[in-house]
Amino acid sequence: MGDAAAEVIGLKKTYFGARPVEVLHGLDFRVEPGELVAVVGQSGSGKSTLLNCLGALGRPTEGEVIIDGLRLADLDEDELADLRNSRVGFIFQFHHLLDEWTCLENAMMAMAIRKGTPSEEDYERVIGLLERVGLGHRLDNRPSQLSGGEQQRTAVVRALANDPRLVLADEPTGNLDSKSGQEVFNLIHDMNHETGVALVMVTHDERLAQDADRIVRIEDGLLSEDAPA
Repeated sequence: MGDAAAEVIGLKKTYFGARPVEVLHGLDFRVEPGELVAVVGQSGSGKSTLLNCLGALGRPTEGEVIIDGLRLADLDEDELADLRNSRVGFIFQFHHLLDEWTCLENAMMAMAIRKGTPSEEDYERVIGLLERVGLGHRLDNRPSQLSGGEQQRTAVVRALANDPRLVLADEPTGNLDSKSGQEVFNLIHDMNHETGVALVMVTHDERLAQDADRIVRIEDGLLSEDAPA
């Protein structure tokens, strides 16, 4: 078996304050290249904390996180920043597009941060992705001129622009109506299978979760997996 797109071993996360709160209690979790894994659980169960650790947005208290064969504990802050930009894509509940930038400029954001000046081939790749998701006629529109679904589709392309090994999606349909949410999920599902990128999606929507390759449940900081249908 080759390198997993993502793996955690004995993952624990405690938030320290007046009273320490252990959120994750020793998780073992592996995502293979090309998999779409849905992570479900009640609010406060540790879903977003798991995503933060997978995305190198927070260090675990104990255990290991490995992304594309790289142990995050071995990386310094600059190397972690490079990993977040080059090997991991992020889709959030809110699109976080910049109002003063066009659809194309927003979709190019991660690539511009990584490369400084993207090449003509980079622009062609991202324009091709925007055309694939139905935004070819919106390249010069600003976010205020896009619908909620179009804004989130732009965010999906931004996450895929650098050809990452792993995309982390935290409630990517949570801010959309049911029709737009289903359309965005279908897009994520299609792009996952077309590009071969591994995708971990936190969702409260059990209906959407059923269309993932696997469903992982977190309850009180512990992990279980649904049996295959």
